[in-house]
Amino acid sequence: MIPLQDDEETPFLQRSDSPEQPTAKTPLPWDQFWLLLLLEIPDFLSSRTLAPFIPQLVRDIGVTHGDESQVGYYVGILQSSSSAAHTLTIFHWSRLSDHIGRKPVMMIALSAISVSMFSFGLSKTFLGLVVNRVICGAFDSSGAVLKTLVMDITDTTNMPKAYSYAPIPVMIATTVGPLIGGLLSRPADRFPNIFGRSELLKTYPYFLPCSISAFFISIIWLVAYICLKESRSKPRQSSCNGIFDPANPGEVQSKPLPLRALLTSKVLSVTASYATMGLFHMAFNSVLPVFYATPIELGGLSLDPPRIGVLLAASGIIQGIFQLLFYARLHDRFGARAIYITGVSSGIPIVILFPVINALARAYGIGMAVWLCVAVQLMLKTSLIMCFPSMILFIRAAAPNRASLGATTGIAQVALAVGRIVGPASAASIFSYSLQEGHDAWLIYYFLIGIVFLAVSTALLLPRYPSVCEDSQ
Repeated sequence: MIPLQDDEETPFLQRSDSPEQPTAKTPLPWDQFWLLLLLEIPDFLSSRTLAPFIPQLVRDIGVTHGDESQVGYYVGILQSSSSAAHTLTIFHWSRLSDHIGRKPVMMIALSAISVSMFSFGLSKTFLGLVVNRVICGAFDSSGAVLKTLVMDITDTTNMPKAYSYAPIPVMIATTVGPLIGGLLSRPADRFPNIFGRSELLKTYPYFLPCSISAFFISIIWLVAYICLKESRSKPRQSSCNGIFDPANPGEVQSKPLPLRALLTSKVLSVTASYATMGLFHMAFNSVLPVFYATPIELGGLSLDPPRIGVLLAASGIIQGIFQLLFYARLHDRFGARAIYITGVSSGIPIVILFPVINALARAYGIGMAVWLCVAVQLMLKTSLIMCFPSMILFIRAAAPNRASLGATTGIAQVALAVGRIVGPASAASIFSYSLQEGHDAWLIYYFLIGIVFLAVSTALLLPRYPSVCEDSQ
């Protein structure tokens, strides 16, 4: 078998489900796929469990010395420490999964999340909290490895359907996590008749929600240990970008490639698109609740926390249901590239609606026109969310060979992680700066529009049909 040439003249393989080459869709391998949906819960469950009580925890340990203005600063340190550690290690874990397998790396990640949650609830100093979050971020490779697992057990015909189910575990975790963290923190004070006699819970008032979350994650670890099968392909005959074996001149052995060999133009263009889209998504998500809470006269909407919470929760539920019901159909009709470009382009009206909403609120108060524009903006955000499953198809297509799927995913995840660190920090800072007297109130919108145009520009570099360099069986 003659290996396909891989150079800049070789396009992505023709899309197997393109109109020119219709093929039957492969059924989803539900014997393993249900496990991958279950494995998506721990990462979101742990972070959402901590979110409701972290500000109060920071106050309780006394690191702010009673200065309320410093609470947000120390909460930000906790969040960014985990993200920074994750950014520094995610590629190495993803690459390791190409060598030792997906399952061992996933087991390590789940163990790290569970142990860090237990120890977080027992921490009494700010340094202890930071160390726990750093350890969790450094060892938690579950997001990247899960993407690779899905790539391993699906093909181009059923991967869109697989990712249409992704919102289900996310919605479960983002609903259950805040309930655990919000209702069960400080249980000796909240439920004195039940927990009032527990010296442990009086000394460590946040141990109960952390331990419950860790217990659920431990159960998931046990289920995965028993039921999850290794999906990493063994070195075998490959149809593209393999390593030629002189002993078997008729075969090309697929092996994990070194980093330099992974940095092809395809991988770099996909990574650039993923990073810029993620940068805008996180910047927008950080500005949106701040905009809602900012007084109308300063450029916001003057909404109280309950209304903001209802809006964001309803938006998340609608986005999840829409992706579940329509993403696979939209992909079959229009293709991944069209969905992706439409999603990033929707950032333009999303940003424009910010000043429009504020102008309407200034002129007419918070009435029907304002709520209509808010609804339109959140609906457009649904289009933006569709970019994520589409991008996974491009990442899989860009991998030089099947044995390097983990490392290729890791490269993309590093770029996304950097965007998730830079996006919220820069957008929040610019928004605060633009609100100060004497500064241009529209500065934040110029910044966001600039990111959108950058994301659209990189999206145009993507191929028309993402397809995959499949190893022959």
